[in-house]
Parts: sequence; structure tokens; C-alpha cells
Amino acid sequence: MPTIEIRPDGPYAVTGVETFRNGDGKPIVHAEQVMKLCRCGGSQNKPFCDGTHKRNGFTGARVADGSADKLKSYTGPGITIHDNRSVCMHAARCTGGLPEVFKYGERPWIDPAGAIPQKIVETVRRCPSGALSYTLEGTEPKPESWPPSIDVVKDGPYEVLGVELIGVEFAKGVPRERYALCRCGASKNKPFCDASHVAIGFKDPGSL
Repeated sequence: MPTIEIRPDGPYAVTGVETFRNGDGKPIVHAEQVMKLCRCGGSQNKPFCDGTHKRNGFTGARVADGSADKLKSYTGPGITIHDNRSVCMHAARCTGGLPEVFKYGERPWIDPAGAIPQKIVETVRRCPSGALSYTLEGTEPKPESWPPSIDVVKDGPYEVLGVELIGVEFAKGVPRERYALCRCGASKNKPFCDASHVAIGFKDPGSL
């Protein structure tokens, strides 16, 4: 099974993932059996680690106190949408993809009656961070199934599908098959992205 192992205060060690793409959807060529991906934000060879973490004082510690790790639920006809803001990366695939349900700037911002459950499920499954999840008729869905892949978001995190993340506690409601990993080094919720790349103005000219 493809895996990601997090090296202490160091890179992500990725094994068995063949689909590895940049922000433009183009394959990133690599020859290593185990890819070591930068997560300190400082590598001059992004997305690959070049050892900068040993010199820039990077720490992989999760400094968030856990108080933001909350699951809020919105119940509508046949479906309940769950939202965990602590891992949202603000990709806007929900508000841009189904604005009848996910209403930017409104309170409440989720209206589960705004579309049929099938459309909602399709949109939720496009949430790259796993901040959004769902239950149908009160029943938890089966574990998600995705071909293993990692996408390097332009000036943002690694979007991961279908790859086992070893030895890490996930936030409430986040599926283990769909999540986003910090690569700017600034997330308070490491190893997961918390949108800090936006706040610090993280840039990676090579991600497109």
C-alpha cells in the first residue's frame, strides 16, 4: 500500500505513489524509490527536500491546542453535512462548485436543502482537505476509495488521495483517504494544512 511517513522535524517520506503532479496537473518526474518531500517551506528544490529543515530551525510540532477541532453538522433532507474548520485549506471547491449549498459570506454558510444529496456528495468528495464530510440517512458512508495520488498545489499544500498516512491522529470527521498536508512550514496543525500558506504569502514558483 502507498504510504507517507513523517520524519521527525524533517520531510515526508513517500513510498509507492506513482501519480505525482504539479499545480498544472503535469507529472513531476522522480527517480527515488522513496520520495522525500519538503515540509519546512525552505527547500530550494521544491517539492523535494534538500536538507534545509536542518538549518532553518523547522519543527514539526503541532502547536494548535485542539480547541478548533470541532465538527459542526448541518442536517437536510436525506443528508447531513459535517464541517471541521480546523483543517480547511480554503480551496473554495465547495462554494465555487455548489453555491446553492455552500454560501460564501452567509451565516449559516451551509444549506443542506439547497441541492439533492447526490450533488452534495459529489461536491463534498472534491474537498481536498477532508474538512467536509457527510452521512446519508444517518448512516456513515463506506471508506472512500481513490487511486493513490499527490498533487502539489501552487503556493499551497500537498493534496493527497488514497495514501496511508502513518502514525498520525486525524481531525474529527476527516477521512483517512482524503487530506491536505502542509508544505509551507507554518501550519499550527501540522502535519495538516490550516491555510497558513495564505497568511504568510508562501510562494513556490516551481509548483506550476
